[in-house]
Amino acid sequence: MFDFCINGGGMVGSALALGLAQQGYHIAVIEPVTPMAFSAEQGPDLRVSAISHASVTLLKALGAWSAIERMRLKPYTALSVWETADVTTFSADMANIDTLGYFVENRLLQLGCMQALKGFENVTWLSDKTIRHIAQNEDGASLTLDNDECLDCRYLIGADGAASQVRSAANIGTSGWQYGQQAMGIVIELEQDSGSETWQQFTPDGPRAFLPMYGNMASLIWYDSPQVLNRIKGLSDSELKAQIRDHFPAKLNEQAAEFTIRGKAAFPLSRSHASAYVAAPYILIGDAAHTINPLAGQGVNLGFKDVETLLAVTADKPDLNIPDFASQLRQRYEIPRRRENLQMMTAMDGFYLLFSNNIGPIKWIRNQLLSATEHFELGKRSVLKYALGMNEWKF
Repeated sequence: MFDFCINGGGMVGSALALGLAQQGYHIAVIEPVTPMAFSAEQGPDLRVSAISHASVTLLKALGAWSAIERMRLKPYTALSVWETADVTTFSADMANIDTLGYFVENRLLQLGCMQALKGFENVTWLSDKTIRHIAQNEDGASLTLDNDECLDCRYLIGADGAASQVRSAANIGTSGWQYGQQAMGIVIELEQDSGSETWQQFTPDGPRAFLPMYGNMASLIWYDSPQVLNRIKGLSDSELKAQIRDHFPAKLNEQAAEFTIRGKAAFPLSRSHASAYVAAPYILIGDAAHTINPLAGQGVNLGFKDVETLLAVTADKPDLNIPDFASQLRQRYEIPRRRENLQMMTAMDGFYLLFSNNIGPIKWIRNQLLSATEHFELGKRSVLKYALGMNEWKF
């Protein structure tokens, strides 16, 4: 019998598997899709995450960061946001650190954790497998895979995304909604290095963002209505390039006098929050427990914080057979993480509401807010350290 089975070996699931393996637990990971092995000749992936200072610290402690660094990433040292004339810039110097974080392709984060897992004999990694049936019993959970293989475990962890199979088996409900906008990611290749500054301009139609990637690669994020994005998704590269020139700020033209489009994809924006993270023998982490508006790039960082908090509970080597462990999970994992995730969700929704409309009084308020923030160094530093995971925000 396994101590833990993890359904989903993506970025968050593989990081948790690595931490539990280090703690000596007997675990299995069920991952339906094997990621493509890395090659330096490969073009950039469309799915990229902004990895915070706190997440880097976790990945270093887990022994995965060195493998990720050996592949490719881009550190960024400044973040600028603006609507019209007032630009607010957050820099690494403000937090007395070398970098604010890193832009890393999601697949490479997963591969880095998988590489580190190879050194552990107490991990069973089941590639290209899915769970066909989940049953709860007095000892935990029994799983039947799509190849008829059966697994028994004390606890089944759902790291299986927003449409979580484990969450459904646990009969845990969610609250949330779809936002009125979608986002399109467009990977471009510049003629020079993409730099170390990321920026975001707010427009009445939605934000426009620039994320530097490795070398001379970058990702543009275009928020807009589904109708607009469906239209531009069908454009040729030359037509899309012209639309980008028309709808992105002049700062892009300064950085990229010429660029080549290397890929694009649109995705919906949604918020969801599970009513519980623990319903023994089931545990939810990452997107299985919460999804958030990606406006500030906090999604996977919240998942890594789930991992860190859960590992703090399991580090005490509790007896997994007794009800007290489920109580510890609720008190030390579910309660603090639900509260902190809800705080971040609420903050992002307020931010989204403030910057996603063109109502006169609200427009005036947000411009005043950006202007005041730029000139209030202590406030800027507090906001920055919270976003980096270096401080907790007290409400």
